Parts: sequence; C-alpha cells; structure tokens
Amino acid sequence: MHTEKGKLYLIPTRLGDNPPLEVLPISVKKIIELVDHYIVENEKTARRFIKKVDSRKQQSTLKFEIINKYTQPEETQHFLDTCKNGKSMGLLSEAGCPGIADPGADIVKLAHENNIQVVPLVGPSSIVLALMSSGMNGQSFAFNGYIPIDKSERKATLKKLERISYEQNQTQLFIETPYRNNKIIEDICNALHPQTRVCIACDITLPTEYIKTLTVKEWKHVNVDLHKRPAIFVIHKD
Repeated sequence: MHTEKGKLYLIPTRLGDNPPLEVLPISVKKIIELVDHYIVENEKTARRFIKKVDSRKQQSTLKFEIINKYTQPEETQHFLDTCKNGKSMGLLSEAGCPGIADPGADIVKLAHENNIQVVPLVGPSSIVLALMSSGMNGQSFAFNGYIPIDKSERKATLKKLERISYEQNQTQLFIETPYRNNKIIEDICNALHPQTRVCIACDITLPTEYIKTLTVKEWKHVNVDLHKRPAIFVIHKD
C-alpha cells in the first residue's frame, strides 16, 4: 500500500528572547501542536522554544535530528525518513527563518529531491527586516554573509561591495560576529566613501532594537556600542 508522504514545515523562530507569539503568527503555534519530529541546530534551545510556543506539549514525545557544522552530508540522507513514512516534520532555525543564512537549506534541497512537500511559515528574517527599514533599494539587493577577518581582505571586500552597489544600484547586506561589531563600524568608516549610506540594524524586534541609516561621514560622529549584539549591516552608494 502506498503511504502518503508527510510534509516538511519550515518553522521560523524568534530573533531574541521575546515572547514567541509577539513576533510569530498563530499558524506557527498550530503546526508545533501537530508536529513531534524536528530537524534543528540545537536540541536544548529547540525544546525551550517549542515549550514557549506550546506549554502543554509533551516533551517526551519530541524527536530531533541535529544539523550543524559538524553534521556530515551522508548523515542527512536519513533525516527525512519520517516524512517518507507519512508523518510531517518541522525544520527549525536557531534564529529567524530556516534556510536563510542557515544550514537548513540542505534539508529543503533534500526534501525537493525526494518529492516531499515543503511548507514555509511566515516569521521574522533579520535580513529582510533590515532591508525594509534601511531606506535603500529593495528591488535589487544581495546578502553576503560574513566578510573576511583579515584587515586587508576586509577593506578590499568593503570597497568591492560599495563599488557593486554603485555600479548596479544594488543594496549590499552583510553580518559580523557580534563581538567584532564595533570594529566593523570603525572599518566601514575608514574604508568607504563619506557619502555612502550605511544602515545598522541591531537587536531587531527586541526592546533594545536600534536601526539607523546615515552616511559614512555622519557615522564617524556617532558613538554606539553594538558589542555582542546581533546586527545586520546594509550599504549603498548612490
């Protein structure tokens, strides 16, 4: 007898420690009530999130597959066996939306290869929210992930992104390890043209949210401490 495959739900999470249903739609809660099998980066934080969303859910019924930088490609081949056997699964990111700057993209690819229906749920993406609030071109943009640590490579990368933004009218977004945030602001001010616009979007959706777009020249006179605070940097040269 043919068994209908389960679905893979892409379940967004919070960007910080605020109450989940302040930033997530009720549809997320409804899916978490139904699903017991999850693919996550960290079991402990995933359990905590699920409990926050649905406090009545029995933790003993939950089953997890772990995907992170240590997971080997051959291990993931069996992660969707539950879907193949007719039960739906949830893919959870550590923050924001699965598959966006997130290892879950490999699982989504695997789902398509196995003809498993992928169902994305609405939730916060720091990349999209930063772009929305930057006042820069939202018709053409690129997310570049982390930029190099090496000083000369970093300067060259910043200048390259600035040049692309000018030549293609394309907004450029990137991130930095939170404990290096203050240093990247200094590097931006030293490397880029004075009139290049820079948006810093920090602690998005949290009570401590800080979002500001200024020129490089103006940023040189701003004193803001972003140490160990998750941030997105957005640049555009007109």
